[in-house]
Amino acid sequence: MASRHRSAGRRLDRGRAARLAIPFAIPVVLALVIGAVIAVNRGGDSLTPSAQQSTPAAAANPSGGGASANPAATGGAAIITDAANVNCDIVVPANPLTAQGLATPYLLTGPAGMTPAQSGCEMSNAPALGAFVQATILDPATGKLSVYDPLVITKGTAPAVAPSVPAIPADAIVTVDFGFNGTDLFQVGATPDALKQGNCMNGQTGSIFGQVSFCNGVNFFNAAYADEREGKLKVPSAGTSASMVVTDGAMGTGKTCPVTRNFDMVDQDPSDNVTTEYLLNPATGQTAQDTASNAGNLQGATLLLNGSDNTLLDAFIDPVLGCTPYMAPDLANNGMATTSQALDELLANANQPANAALIPENDEMVLDANNTFDAAKTDMYRAEVGQAPIDTADNRSSSPEMYCQNMIDIQTPFLAANQALLETGQPPVANVGSNLLTFLANRLNMSFTNLACQNFGLTNPVTVTLNGQGTAIAATFNTAMQTAHAATVTDAPGMAQRMGRAHHQLMNPSGM
Repeated sequence: MASRHRSAGRRLDRGRAARLAIPFAIPVVLALVIGAVIAVNRGGDSLTPSAQQSTPAAAANPSGGGASANPAATGGAAIITDAANVNCDIVVPANPLTAQGLATPYLLTGPAGMTPAQSGCEMSNAPALGAFVQATILDPATGKLSVYDPLVITKGTAPAVAPSVPAIPADAIVTVDFGFNGTDLFQVGATPDALKQGNCMNGQTGSIFGQVSFCNGVNFFNAAYADEREGKLKVPSAGTSASMVVTDGAMGTGKTCPVTRNFDMVDQDPSDNVTTEYLLNPATGQTAQDTASNAGNLQGATLLLNGSDNTLLDAFIDPVLGCTPYMAPDLANNGMATTSQALDELLANANQPANAALIPENDEMVLDANNTFDAAKTDMYRAEVGQAPIDTADNRSSSPEMYCQNMIDIQTPFLAANQALLETGQPPVANVGSNLLTFLANRLNMSFTNLACQNFGLTNPVTVTLNGQGTAIAATFNTAMQTAHAATVTDAPGMAQRMGRAHHQLMNPSGM
């Protein structure tokens, strides 16, 4: 995910400082937010930016249980909110891996007993605190895959359009992935057994992953890989790019299209968040699945999205390189081909480069509650996205120091060699980069700091030029190969402070 700088120390604290979201407008075909979310008016023949929803800057009022979860229902009356809240709860329905469970809306609500209105945990506030759910479904008998995006609604509201129940095999193996535009999203079961029924997990007790969580990912990928070995599931090749310029340092895979495990496109926390989209009725605060039918019936609806590394690759990098993501039928949208986080991981596993960018221990999502490296937590995350566990005897690619070295030595030459091509691409977040190149350059620059790569004797290879609004408008690259040395620290002290400084620099380049 690009340019997302959260405090690693936030895992035990549900009330840290507010996280800034940046709205931007792009065509729906490439709609995405990386580190922020947009709302795009969806009606008629044009797409124009809509006004960003905001919550009043007032003191928290946890006892004000009479506040409405639906702003429209208040008739314009002021709602007291905790404007500093960055965390939410998501209520997982009973039997979440079944067809009925997939069609049952997930509920977004405030943490620690706060209502949606008090906490700002409303889907109408998606640029700051929107939650998104995505299911990928495997028929183990045939190896066929499909996708279904369960709907998230604000607790206390009803869907704008009731979700349809998908037709899935009786023995289907389902993985459910969660994404969030705030800081920490806590899973809560609608029934006492709901989380157990879904094999759902948030991370470790007292130290959750943060924005992302999972249900049944381990079982899904084990079954998918078994079907691949048996020849039932045939994952395609990544394809090739006719336009990509390749240097000795870039990827080492010729003109093969990148996947999510390529160092030429990763950042400080790879394989996170989903490609799900929802429709919002701004008049009522109700949400619906983003289907052709719903879009036609909900005139004036806005499109809500989740910041995602996967969508960065699928919808921004791939089109510029002339590559195509792995897609499967969308069971909610008449079988139209769509992407998913799990599909991207299957493609990456089948086309994994020699230097594979797997979740590193210095990824802040897998640091423990004390902000130190945690191999067990890292392996928990890796398993949920189908990645191999840490191999201390042979971790040439994704140990903390080698992840930093490979990110520098592979991504920097790739960006430098493909400047002209990437400059033609649209930036996922217009306030971060003026085009796709400057966006990726700014993202790499900040990932270096967020991963504390300087602790391994490395030097930041990217210098960005910012305009008065803090947007990267130019970049220079030092493509000299670097070699990581033994770390001067063995854990991640000060990670939260480093990330906070990087966030401040991005959003306030004057340094004030």
